[in-house]
Amino acid sequence: MTKSPFRYFKTSPEIIQLAVMMYVRFPLSLRNVEDLLHERGIDICHETVRHWVDRFGTYFAHKIRKRRSEGMKQSPQWQWHLDEVFVKIRGQTHYLWRAVDHEGEVLESFVTKTRDKASALKFMRKAMKRYGNPKVVVTDKCPSYRAAMKVIGNEGRQETGRHFNNRAENSHLPFRRRERAMSRFRRMRSLQKFASIHSSVYNHFNHQRNIESRARFKSLRDAALLEWRELLAA
Repeated sequence: MTKSPFRYFKTSPEIIQLAVMMYVRFPLSLRNVEDLLHERGIDICHETVRHWVDRFGTYFAHKIRKRRSEGMKQSPQWQWHLDEVFVKIRGQTHYLWRAVDHEGEVLESFVTKTRDKASALKFMRKAMKRYGNPKVVVTDKCPSYRAAMKVIGNEGRQETGRHFNNRAENSHLPFRRRERAMSRFRRMRSLQKFASIHSSVYNHFNHQRNIESRARFKSLRDAALLEWRELLAA
């Protein structure tokens, strides 16, 4: 029998899961989450929320990623969009490489200190190891992508052009909003950890409401929330 990761905590797993979801999914500060939980009769400190996110964020993200990656491996990955986000950590520029599929699903996030061929190669190999080799790779004109794809052997699948990579550019917006609410990051490790957690939770709850009917959107939203709650029993 698998031991529960919540066995040493007095607070119920449902409350911990709610706090983690509120902090990761929405652009709220730790104190915002503390206040919202207080309105629901739950008295905790904002540092407790920080500890829960640090302890259980990766736990929930891993379960979500495992479920979704198993399903995505069975479907053809015909187009990826690759792009980088410039993130300041203690005054130094770091690069958050992100891979997004044709439906806006964030596939992989990877933080590096450089924007060169070696970093691009490591990022692409990491994504392809989990999801396979896509038929088309849309990028900007950063030369690191072409150099890395020559090593991999799929440079013929690269596409670049104006507005081609809007899918990846738009996918940065939720992360940027979350970054501002957190007052930025102080360590490269914490950025990598939170980017992975945020992408998994974002994928789970993200539904393109602009192309779905109201009834369909409500059905998908309810299903996502039910699956999220079932993670405790998985």
